[in-house]
Amino acid sequence: MTSVETDLLARVPAQLFIGGEWVDAAGGATFAVHDPSTGEVVREIADASPEDGIRALDAAVAAQDAWAATAPRERGEILRRAFELVQEHKEDLALLMTLEMGKPLAESRGEVAYGGEFLRWFSEEAVRISGRYGMNPEGTGRIVVSQRPVGPSFFITPWNFPLAMATRKIAPALAAGCTVVVKPAELTPLTTLFFVQLLAEAGVPAGVVNVVTTTSSGDVSAPIIADPRLRKLSFTGSTPVGQKLIAQAAEGVLRVSMELGGNAPFVVFEDADLDKAVEGAMLAKFRNIGQACTAANRFIVHESVAAEFARRVTERVEAMRVGRGTEDGVQIGPLIDDRAVAKATELVADAVSRGARVLMGGNAVEGRGSFYEPTVVEGVVPGSAILREEIFGPVLAISTFSDEDEAVRLANDTEYGLVSYVFTESLSRGHRMIDRLETGMMGLNVGVVSNAAAPFGGVKQSGVGREGGLEGIHEYLSVKYTLIPA
Repeated sequence: MTSVETDLLARVPAQLFIGGEWVDAAGGATFAVHDPSTGEVVREIADASPEDGIRALDAAVAAQDAWAATAPRERGEILRRAFELVQEHKEDLALLMTLEMGKPLAESRGEVAYGGEFLRWFSEEAVRISGRYGMNPEGTGRIVVSQRPVGPSFFITPWNFPLAMATRKIAPALAAGCTVVVKPAELTPLTTLFFVQLLAEAGVPAGVVNVVTTTSSGDVSAPIIADPRLRKLSFTGSTPVGQKLIAQAAEGVLRVSMELGGNAPFVVFEDADLDKAVEGAMLAKFRNIGQACTAANRFIVHESVAAEFARRVTERVEAMRVGRGTEDGVQIGPLIDDRAVAKATELVADAVSRGARVLMGGNAVEGRGSFYEPTVVEGVVPGSAILREEIFGPVLAISTFSDEDEAVRLANDTEYGLVSYVFTESLSRGHRMIDRLETGMMGLNVGVVSNAAAPFGGVKQSGVGREGGLEGIHEYLSVKYTLIPA
Protein backbone atom coordinates (compact mmCIF):
# COMPACT_ATOMS: atom_id res chain seq x y z
CA MET A 1 0.00 0.00 0.00
CA THR A 2 1.37 3.42 -0.96
CA SER A 3 1.77 6.38 1.40
CA VAL A 4 -0.98 8.21 -0.50
CA GLU A 5 -3.36 5.31 0.13
CA THR A 6 -2.37 5.07 3.79
CA ASP A 7 -2.83 8.80 4.33
CA LEU A 8 -6.25 8.75 2.69
CA LEU A 9 -7.47 5.79 4.74
CA ALA A 10 -6.33 7.53 7.92
CA ARG A 11 -8.67 10.42 7.06
CA VAL A 12 -11.72 8.18 6.82
CA PRO A 13 -13.79 8.23 10.04
CA ALA A 14 -13.85 4.91 11.86
CA GLN A 15 -16.98 5.62 13.93
CA LEU A 16 -20.74 5.82 13.48
CA PHE A 17 -22.27 9.20 12.58
CA ILE A 18 -25.29 9.87 14.80
CA GLY A 19 -26.87 13.22 15.61
CA GLY A 20 -24.04 15.13 13.99
CA GLU A 21 -21.32 13.41 16.03
CA TRP A 22 -18.85 10.60 15.39
CA VAL A 23 -19.43 7.99 18.08
CA ASP A 24 -18.24 4.49 18.89
CA ALA A 25 -20.55 1.52 18.54
CA ALA A 26 -22.14 0.27 21.74
CA GLY A 27 -19.56 -1.91 23.43
CA GLY A 28 -16.81 -0.61 21.14
CA ALA A 29 -17.17 -3.40 18.56
CA THR A 30 -15.32 -3.03 15.23
CA PHE A 31 -14.86 -4.93 11.99
CA ALA A 32 -12.32 -5.01 9.17
CA VAL A 33 -12.72 -3.71 5.63
CA HIS A 34 -10.60 -5.51 3.02
CA ASP A 35 -9.02 -4.66 -0.32
CA PRO A 36 -10.40 -7.33 -2.72
CA SER A 37 -7.32 -7.06 -4.93
CA THR A 38 -5.01 -8.24 -2.14
CA GLY A 39 -7.22 -9.51 0.68
CA GLU A 40 -5.45 -7.10 3.05
CA VAL A 41 -7.26 -5.18 5.78
CA VAL A 42 -7.43 -1.49 4.88
CA ARG A 43 -9.40 -0.10 7.86
CA GLU A 44 -11.10 -1.14 11.08
CA ILE A 45 -14.42 0.64 11.69
CA ALA A 46 -17.30 0.63 14.16
CA ASP A 47 -19.64 -2.37 14.11
CA ALA A 48 -23.09 -1.08 15.09
CA SER A 49 -25.56 -2.94 17.27
CA PRO A 50 -29.38 -2.79 17.10
CA GLU A 51 -29.18 -0.26 19.93
CA ASP A 52 -26.99 1.97 17.74
CA GLY A 53 -29.50 1.71 14.89
CA ILE A 54 -32.31 2.99 17.13
CA ARG A 55 -30.06 5.79 18.38
CA ALA A 56 -29.58 6.83 14.76
CA LEU A 57 -33.33 6.75 14.15
CA ASP A 58 -33.88 8.80 17.33
CA ALA A 59 -31.58 11.46 15.91
CA ALA A 60 -33.36 11.45 12.54
CA VAL A 61 -36.77 11.75 14.21
CA ALA A 62 -35.59 14.60 16.42
CA ALA A 63 -34.30 16.54 13.39
CA GLN A 64 -37.28 15.85 11.10
CA ASP A 65 -39.60 18.77 11.87
CA ALA A 66 -36.89 21.42 11.70
CA TRP A 67 -35.48 20.04 8.46
CA ALA A 68 -38.94 19.83 6.86
CA ALA A 69 -39.51 23.48 7.82
CA THR A 70 -36.17 24.56 6.29
CA ALA A 71 -36.70 26.67 3.18
CA PRO A 72 -36.43 24.66 -0.04
CA ARG A 73 -33.85 27.13 -1.33
CA GLU A 74 -31.66 26.52 1.70
CA ARG A 75 -31.96 22.75 1.34
CA GLY A 76 -31.01 23.09 -2.31
CA GLU A 77 -28.01 25.28 -1.57
CA ILE A 78 -26.70 22.77 0.97
CA LEU A 79 -26.94 20.03 -1.64
CA ARG A 80 -25.19 22.26 -4.15
CA ARG A 81 -22.35 22.86 -1.70
CA ALA A 82 -22.15 19.09 -1.18
CA PHE A 83 -21.86 18.66 -4.96
CA GLU A 84 -18.99 21.14 -5.07
CA LEU A 85 -17.19 19.43 -2.19
CA VAL A 86 -17.49 16.08 -3.96
CA GLN A 87 -15.82 17.66 -7.01
CA GLU A 88 -13.04 19.07 -4.80
CA HIS A 89 -12.43 15.62 -3.31
CA LYS A 90 -13.02 13.59 -6.46
CA GLU A 91 -9.56 12.01 -6.41
CA ASP A 92 -9.92 11.02 -2.76
CA LEU A 93 -13.33 9.49 -3.36
CA ALA A 94 -12.18 7.67 -6.50
CA LEU A 95 -9.14 6.15 -4.81
CA LEU A 96 -11.18 5.17 -1.77
CA MET A 97 -13.72 3.32 -3.92
CA THR A 98 -10.96 1.51 -5.76
CA LEU A 99 -9.34 0.45 -2.49
CA GLU A 100 -12.49 -0.98 -0.91
CA MET A 101 -14.37 -2.21 -3.99
CA GLY A 102 -11.65 -2.88 -6.56
CA LYS A 103 -12.84 -1.11 -9.71
CA PRO A 104 -10.22 0.62 -11.88
CA LEU A 105 -9.51 4.23 -10.97
CA ALA A 106 -10.89 5.48 -14.29
CA GLU A 107 -14.23 3.87 -13.48
CA SER A 108 -14.16 5.21 -9.92
CA ARG A 109 -13.68 8.70 -11.29
CA GLY A 110 -16.68 8.09 -13.54
CA GLU A 111 -18.74 7.10 -10.52
CA VAL A 112 -17.75 10.28 -8.69
CA ALA A 113 -19.00 12.29 -11.67
CA TYR A 114 -22.21 10.25 -11.87
CA GLY A 115 -22.86 10.20 -8.13
CA GLY A 116 -22.19 13.90 -7.80
CA GLU A 117 -24.83 14.68 -10.40
CA PHE A 118 -27.59 13.48 -8.06
CA LEU A 119 -26.54 16.18 -5.60
CA ARG A 120 -26.60 18.84 -8.30
CA TRP A 121 -29.87 17.58 -9.87
CA PHE A 122 -31.82 17.42 -6.63
CA SER A 123 -30.39 20.72 -5.40
CA GLU A 124 -32.36 22.16 -8.31
CA GLU A 125 -35.46 20.01 -7.71
CA ALA A 126 -35.80 21.10 -4.07
CA VAL A 127 -37.32 24.42 -5.15
CA ARG A 128 -39.66 22.83 -7.70
CA ILE A 129 -41.88 20.91 -5.29
CA SER A 130 -45.34 22.10 -6.23
CA GLY A 131 -49.07 21.50 -5.86
CA ARG A 132 -52.28 22.74 -7.47
CA TYR A 133 -55.31 24.85 -6.73
CA GLY A 134 -58.65 25.02 -8.47
CA MET A 135 -62.45 24.87 -8.30
CA ASN A 136 -64.03 21.46 -7.83
CA PRO A 137 -66.33 20.27 -10.66
CA GLU A 138 -69.48 21.01 -8.64
CA GLY A 139 -68.45 24.59 -8.00
CA THR A 140 -68.93 24.16 -4.26
CA GLY A 141 -65.33 24.54 -3.14
CA ARG A 142 -61.69 24.99 -3.91
CA ILE A 143 -59.32 22.02 -4.19
CA VAL A 144 -55.84 22.53 -2.73
CA VAL A 145 -53.28 19.78 -3.38
CA SER A 146 -49.97 20.12 -1.54
CA GLN A 147 -46.94 17.92 -0.96
CA ARG A 148 -45.05 17.34 2.25
CA PRO A 149 -42.04 15.21 3.26
CA VAL A 150 -42.78 11.56 3.90
CA GLY A 151 -40.65 11.67 7.05
CA PRO A 152 -37.71 9.74 8.53
CA SER A 153 -36.25 7.33 5.97
CA PHE A 154 -33.98 4.30 6.17
CA PHE A 155 -31.56 3.47 3.36
CA ILE A 156 -29.72 0.19 2.80
CA THR A 157 -27.10 0.67 0.09
CA PRO A 158 -25.09 -1.95 -1.89
CA TRP A 159 -21.36 -2.51 -2.19
CA ASN A 160 -20.93 -2.15 -5.96
CA PHE A 161 -21.42 1.63 -6.35
CA PRO A 162 -20.48 2.99 -2.91
CA LEU A 163 -20.88 6.70 -3.70
CA ALA A 164 -23.59 6.81 -6.37
CA MET A 165 -26.01 4.60 -4.46
CA ALA A 166 -25.65 6.85 -1.41
CA THR A 167 -26.14 10.11 -3.31
CA ARG A 168 -29.00 8.68 -5.40
CA LYS A 169 -30.99 8.09 -2.20
CA ILE A 170 -29.77 10.83 0.14
CA ALA A 171 -30.05 13.74 -2.32
CA PRO A 172 -33.78 13.45 -3.15
CA ALA A 173 -34.66 12.71 0.48
CA LEU A 174 -32.89 15.83 1.71
CA ALA A 175 -34.32 17.91 -1.12
CA ALA A 176 -37.83 16.81 -0.14
CA GLY A 177 -37.25 17.59 3.54
CA CYS A 178 -36.75 14.07 4.91
CA THR A 179 -34.14 13.01 7.45
CA VAL A 180 -32.32 9.72 6.94
CA VAL A 181 -30.47 6.81 8.47
CA VAL A 182 -28.05 5.09 6.07
CA LYS A 183 -26.67 1.58 6.46
CA PRO A 184 -23.94 1.07 3.84
CA ALA A 185 -22.81 -2.37 2.75
CA GLU A 186 -20.42 -4.14 5.10
CA LEU A 187 -17.96 -4.72 2.24
CA THR A 188 -17.65 -1.06 1.14
CA PRO A 189 -18.61 1.36 3.94
CA LEU A 190 -15.62 3.72 3.76
CA THR A 191 -16.83 5.85 0.84
CA THR A 192 -20.11 6.60 2.62
CA LEU A 193 -18.29 7.60 5.81
CA PHE A 194 -16.02 9.95 3.87
CA PHE A 195 -18.98 11.38 1.95
CA VAL A 196 -20.94 12.08 5.13
CA GLN A 197 -18.03 14.21 6.33
CA LEU A 198 -18.53 16.30 3.22
CA LEU A 199 -22.27 16.59 3.87
CA ALA A 200 -21.56 17.92 7.36
CA GLU A 201 -19.04 20.38 5.91
CA ALA A 202 -21.67 21.48 3.38
CA GLY A 203 -23.99 22.47 6.25
CA VAL A 204 -26.34 19.51 6.68
CA PRO A 205 -27.69 19.98 10.24
CA ALA A 206 -27.05 17.46 12.98
CA GLY A 207 -29.38 14.47 12.84
CA VAL A 208 -30.50 15.00 9.25
CA VAL A 209 -28.12 12.31 7.95
CA ASN A 210 -26.98 9.45 10.19
CA VAL A 211 -24.79 6.46 9.28
CA VAL A 212 -24.52 3.07 10.96
CA THR A 213 -21.97 0.55 9.71
CA THR A 214 -22.43 -3.05 10.77
CA THR A 215 -21.73 -6.71 10.07
CA SER A 216 -25.19 -7.61 11.41
CA SER A 217 -27.39 -6.02 8.76
CA GLY A 218 -30.57 -7.92 9.57
CA ASP A 219 -30.27 -7.46 13.32
CA VAL A 220 -29.68 -3.72 13.03
CA SER A 221 -32.23 -3.12 10.27
CA ALA A 222 -35.17 -5.05 11.72
CA PRO A 223 -35.89 -2.81 14.74
CA ILE A 224 -35.49 0.33 12.64
CA ILE A 225 -38.00 -0.96 10.07
CA ALA A 226 -40.38 -2.07 12.83
CA ASP A 227 -40.28 1.33 14.57
CA PRO A 228 -43.57 3.22 13.95
CA ARG A 229 -41.67 6.50 13.62
CA LEU A 230 -40.01 5.35 10.38
CA ARG A 231 -41.99 6.25 7.26
CA LYS A 232 -39.84 5.21 4.31
CA LEU A 233 -37.53 2.33 3.36
CA SER A 234 -35.26 2.27 0.31
CA PHE A 235 -33.05 -0.67 -0.61
CA THR A 236 -30.75 -1.53 -3.49
CA GLY A 237 -29.64 -5.15 -3.67
CA SER A 238 -30.79 -8.66 -4.43
CA THR A 239 -34.41 -9.62 -5.04
CA PRO A 240 -34.55 -12.25 -2.23
CA VAL A 241 -33.40 -9.71 0.36
CA GLY A 242 -35.73 -7.07 -1.10
CA GLN A 243 -38.68 -9.42 -0.78
CA LYS A 244 -37.94 -9.94 2.92
CA LEU A 245 -37.60 -6.20 3.51
CA ILE A 246 -40.90 -5.49 1.75
CA ALA A 247 -42.58 -8.03 4.03
CA GLN A 248 -41.07 -6.34 7.08
CA ALA A 249 -42.10 -2.90 5.80
CA ALA A 250 -45.68 -4.08 5.28
CA GLU A 251 -46.22 -4.27 9.04
CA GLY A 252 -45.84 -0.51 9.30
CA VAL A 253 -47.30 0.22 5.83
CA LEU A 254 -44.07 1.98 4.93
CA ARG A 255 -43.42 3.66 1.63
CA VAL A 256 -40.81 1.52 -0.12
CA SER A 257 -38.41 1.94 -3.03
CA MET A 258 -36.75 -1.29 -4.14
CA GLU A 259 -34.06 -1.47 -6.83
CA LEU A 260 -33.50 -5.21 -7.02
CA GLY A 261 -31.93 -7.83 -9.26
CA GLY A 262 -31.51 -7.69 -13.01
CA ASN A 263 -31.03 -10.12 -15.88
CA ALA A 264 -30.60 -7.66 -18.71
CA PRO A 265 -30.99 -8.85 -22.32
CA PHE A 266 -28.67 -7.37 -24.93
CA VAL A 267 -30.39 -7.93 -28.28
CA VAL A 268 -28.43 -7.56 -31.52
CA PHE A 269 -30.56 -7.67 -34.68
CA GLU A 270 -29.32 -8.62 -38.12
CA ASP A 271 -29.39 -4.97 -39.27
CA ALA A 272 -27.39 -3.68 -36.28
CA ASP A 273 -24.28 -1.58 -36.75
CA LEU A 274 -21.82 -4.12 -35.32
CA ASP A 275 -19.27 -1.46 -34.44
CA LYS A 276 -21.88 0.20 -32.21
CA ALA A 277 -23.05 -3.15 -30.87
CA VAL A 278 -19.55 -4.28 -29.89
CA GLU A 279 -18.77 -0.95 -28.26
CA GLY A 280 -22.08 -1.09 -26.42
CA ALA A 281 -21.39 -4.66 -25.33
CA MET A 282 -18.05 -3.74 -23.79
CA LEU A 283 -19.70 -1.01 -21.74
CA ALA A 284 -22.84 -2.91 -20.82
CA LYS A 285 -20.94 -6.05 -19.80
CA PHE A 286 -17.56 -5.03 -18.40
CA ARG A 287 -18.33 -1.70 -16.72
CA ASN A 288 -17.76 -2.13 -12.99
CA ILE A 289 -16.18 -5.55 -13.75
CA GLY A 290 -19.67 -6.78 -14.65
CA GLN A 291 -20.82 -6.16 -11.08
CA ALA A 292 -23.84 -3.99 -11.81
CA CYS A 293 -27.56 -4.69 -11.75
CA THR A 294 -27.68 -2.99 -15.16
CA ALA A 295 -24.95 -5.23 -16.62
CA ALA A 296 -25.95 -7.06 -19.79
CA ASN A 297 -26.47 -10.65 -18.68
CA ARG A 298 -27.82 -12.38 -21.81
CA PHE A 299 -26.45 -11.51 -25.25
CA ILE A 300 -29.19 -12.51 -27.67
CA VAL A 301 -27.71 -12.16 -31.16
CA HIS A 302 -29.28 -12.84 -34.56
CA GLU A 303 -27.91 -16.06 -36.03
CA SER A 304 -26.70 -14.30 -39.19
CA VAL A 305 -24.31 -11.99 -37.28
CA ALA A 306 -23.59 -14.04 -34.14
CA ALA A 307 -20.25 -15.44 -35.32
CA GLU A 308 -18.91 -12.03 -36.37
CA PHE A 309 -20.18 -10.40 -33.20
CA ALA A 310 -18.49 -13.10 -31.10
CA ARG A 311 -15.24 -12.70 -33.03
CA ARG A 312 -15.16 -8.96 -32.53
CA VAL A 313 -15.98 -8.97 -28.81
CA THR A 314 -13.46 -11.74 -28.19
CA GLU A 315 -10.78 -9.68 -29.89
CA ARG A 316 -11.60 -6.76 -27.60
CA VAL A 317 -11.73 -8.91 -24.47
CA GLU A 318 -8.38 -10.54 -25.22
CA ALA A 319 -6.79 -7.08 -25.07
CA MET A 320 -8.20 -6.23 -21.64
CA ARG A 321 -5.70 -5.89 -18.82
CA VAL A 322 -6.50 -7.47 -15.44
CA GLY A 323 -4.99 -6.13 -12.21
CA ARG A 324 -5.31 -3.96 -9.14
CA GLY A 325 -7.50 -0.97 -9.93
CA THR A 326 -4.78 1.51 -8.96
CA GLU A 327 -2.43 0.30 -11.71
CA ASP A 328 -2.19 2.19 -15.00
CA GLY A 329 -4.11 0.68 -17.89
CA VAL A 330 -6.07 -1.85 -15.84
CA GLN A 331 -9.60 -2.40 -17.19
CA ILE A 332 -10.68 -5.38 -15.10
CA GLY A 333 -10.14 -5.27 -11.36
CA PRO A 334 -11.01 -7.95 -8.80
CA LEU A 335 -14.47 -9.24 -8.04
CA ILE A 336 -15.71 -8.24 -4.61
CA ASP A 337 -14.75 -11.54 -2.92
CA ASP A 338 -13.94 -15.19 -3.51
CA ARG A 339 -17.62 -16.17 -3.44
CA ALA A 340 -18.19 -14.00 -6.52
CA VAL A 341 -15.31 -15.78 -8.28
CA ALA A 342 -16.76 -19.17 -7.38
CA LYS A 343 -20.17 -18.15 -8.74
CA ALA A 344 -18.74 -17.03 -12.10
CA THR A 345 -16.76 -20.26 -12.32
CA GLU A 346 -19.85 -22.38 -11.65
CA LEU A 347 -22.04 -20.52 -14.17
CA VAL A 348 -19.49 -20.90 -16.96
CA ALA A 349 -18.94 -24.58 -16.13
CA ASP A 350 -22.69 -25.23 -16.25
CA ALA A 351 -23.00 -23.51 -19.64
CA VAL A 352 -20.09 -25.53 -21.05
CA SER A 353 -21.57 -28.78 -19.73
CA ARG A 354 -24.67 -28.03 -21.82
CA GLY A 355 -22.73 -27.42 -25.03
CA ALA A 356 -21.48 -23.81 -24.86
CA ARG A 357 -17.94 -22.97 -25.98
CA VAL A 358 -15.47 -20.73 -24.17
CA LEU A 359 -13.81 -18.37 -26.66
CA MET A 360 -11.78 -16.44 -24.09
CA GLY A 361 -11.08 -16.75 -20.36
CA GLY A 362 -13.24 -18.96 -18.20
CA ASN A 363 -10.94 -19.28 -15.20
CA ALA A 364 -10.15 -17.73 -11.87
CA VAL A 365 -6.81 -15.90 -11.80
CA GLU A 366 -4.23 -17.55 -9.56
CA GLY A 367 -2.52 -15.55 -6.82
CA ARG A 368 -3.67 -12.92 -4.37
CA GLY A 369 -7.05 -11.24 -4.65
CA SER A 370 -10.44 -12.23 -6.04
CA PHE A 371 -9.78 -12.08 -9.78
CA TYR A 372 -11.62 -13.78 -12.63
CA GLU A 373 -10.59 -13.63 -16.28
CA PRO A 374 -12.77 -11.56 -18.63
CA THR A 375 -14.64 -14.27 -20.50
CA VAL A 376 -16.63 -14.83 -23.70
CA VAL A 377 -18.89 -17.87 -24.06
CA GLU A 378 -20.88 -18.63 -27.22
CA GLY A 379 -23.57 -21.16 -28.05
CA VAL A 380 -25.30 -20.89 -24.68
CA VAL A 381 -28.46 -22.99 -24.79
CA PRO A 382 -31.82 -22.58 -23.02
CA GLY A 383 -31.83 -24.06 -19.53
CA SER A 384 -28.33 -22.86 -18.72
CA ALA A 385 -28.03 -21.27 -15.27
CA ILE A 386 -26.13 -18.35 -16.78
CA LEU A 387 -29.34 -17.29 -18.57
CA ARG A 388 -31.40 -17.32 -15.35
CA GLU A 389 -29.06 -15.90 -12.73
CA GLU A 390 -27.27 -12.57 -12.45
CA ILE A 391 -23.65 -13.27 -13.32
CA PHE A 392 -22.21 -10.23 -11.50
CA GLY A 393 -18.87 -10.81 -13.13
CA PRO A 394 -16.97 -10.25 -16.41
CA VAL A 395 -18.61 -13.05 -18.40
CA LEU A 396 -20.21 -12.33 -21.79
CA ALA A 397 -22.63 -15.16 -22.68
CA ILE A 398 -23.98 -15.37 -26.26
CA SER A 399 -27.07 -17.20 -27.51
CA THR A 400 -28.85 -16.79 -30.86
CA PHE A 401 -32.29 -16.14 -32.35
CA SER A 402 -33.82 -16.27 -35.82
CA ASP A 403 -36.61 -13.65 -35.89
CA GLU A 404 -37.98 -10.67 -33.98
CA ASP A 405 -40.70 -12.57 -32.14
CA GLU A 406 -38.18 -15.09 -30.87
CA ALA A 407 -35.86 -12.30 -29.74
CA VAL A 408 -38.67 -10.70 -27.75
CA ARG A 409 -39.69 -14.03 -26.23
CA LEU A 410 -36.13 -14.78 -25.15
CA ALA A 411 -35.56 -11.27 -23.81
CA ASN A 412 -38.76 -11.36 -21.73
CA ASP A 413 -38.20 -14.92 -20.51
CA THR A 414 -37.14 -13.88 -17.00
CA GLU A 415 -38.78 -12.82 -13.76
CA TYR A 416 -36.62 -9.69 -13.81
CA GLY A 417 -37.22 -6.47 -15.71
CA LEU A 418 -34.70 -3.77 -14.89
CA VAL A 419 -33.05 -2.78 -18.17
CA SER A 420 -32.66 -4.03 -21.74
CA TYR A 421 -30.33 -3.12 -24.58
CA VAL A 422 -31.33 -3.24 -28.24
CA PHE A 423 -29.14 -2.70 -31.32
CA THR A 424 -30.91 -2.15 -34.62
CA GLU A 425 -30.72 0.45 -37.38
CA SER A 426 -34.48 0.22 -37.94
CA LEU A 427 -36.33 3.10 -36.28
CA SER A 428 -39.68 1.29 -36.45
CA ARG A 429 -38.20 -1.85 -34.89
CA GLY A 430 -36.62 0.25 -32.16
CA HIS A 431 -40.02 1.74 -31.32
CA ARG A 432 -41.57 -1.73 -31.27
CA MET A 433 -38.93 -2.87 -28.80
CA ILE A 434 -39.75 0.05 -26.50
CA ASP A 435 -43.31 -1.26 -26.33
CA ARG A 436 -42.59 -5.00 -26.30
CA LEU A 437 -39.67 -5.46 -23.90
CA GLU A 438 -40.73 -5.84 -20.26
CA THR A 439 -38.18 -3.63 -18.54
CA GLY A 440 -38.22 -0.34 -16.68
CA MET A 441 -35.39 1.07 -18.80
CA MET A 442 -33.99 0.47 -22.27
CA GLY A 443 -30.87 1.48 -24.15
CA LEU A 444 -31.40 1.78 -27.90
CA ASN A 445 -28.01 1.51 -29.62
CA VAL A 446 -26.22 2.49 -26.39
CA GLY A 447 -24.61 0.39 -23.65
CA VAL A 448 -25.11 2.69 -20.64
CA VAL A 449 -28.45 4.23 -19.66
CA SER A 450 -27.94 5.63 -16.15
CA ASN A 451 -28.35 9.39 -15.78
CA ALA A 452 -29.30 11.53 -12.78
CA ALA A 453 -31.95 13.30 -14.87
CA ALA A 454 -33.73 10.05 -15.80
CA PRO A 455 -35.92 7.73 -13.68
CA PHE A 456 -33.98 4.60 -12.70
CA GLY A 457 -35.92 1.46 -11.78
CA GLY A 458 -37.49 -1.75 -12.97
CA VAL A 459 -40.62 -3.87 -13.21
CA LYS A 460 -41.52 -7.42 -12.15
CA GLN A 461 -38.99 -8.86 -9.67
CA SER A 462 -36.59 -5.98 -10.34
CA GLY A 463 -38.38 -3.71 -7.92
CA VAL A 464 -40.72 -0.80 -7.36
CA GLY A 465 -40.22 2.95 -7.35
CA ARG A 466 -37.84 5.18 -9.26
CA GLU A 467 -34.62 7.00 -8.37
CA GLY A 468 -33.41 10.06 -10.24
CA GLY A 469 -35.21 12.27 -12.73
CA LEU A 470 -38.33 14.30 -12.09
CA GLU A 471 -39.85 11.21 -10.52
CA GLY A 472 -37.13 10.65 -7.92
CA ILE A 473 -38.12 13.34 -5.43
CA HIS A 474 -41.75 12.15 -5.37
CA GLU A 475 -40.64 8.94 -3.64
CA TYR A 476 -40.06 11.17 -0.59
CA LEU A 477 -43.21 13.28 -0.77
CA SER A 478 -46.77 12.53 0.30
CA VAL A 479 -49.76 14.23 -1.33
CA LYS A 480 -52.28 16.09 0.83
CA TYR A 481 -55.67 17.26 -0.44
CA THR A 482 -57.60 20.04 1.27
CA LEU A 483 -61.13 21.22 0.43
CA ILE A 484 -62.04 24.87 1.05
CA PRO A 485 -65.78 25.69 0.76
CA ALA A 486 -66.65 28.24 -1.91
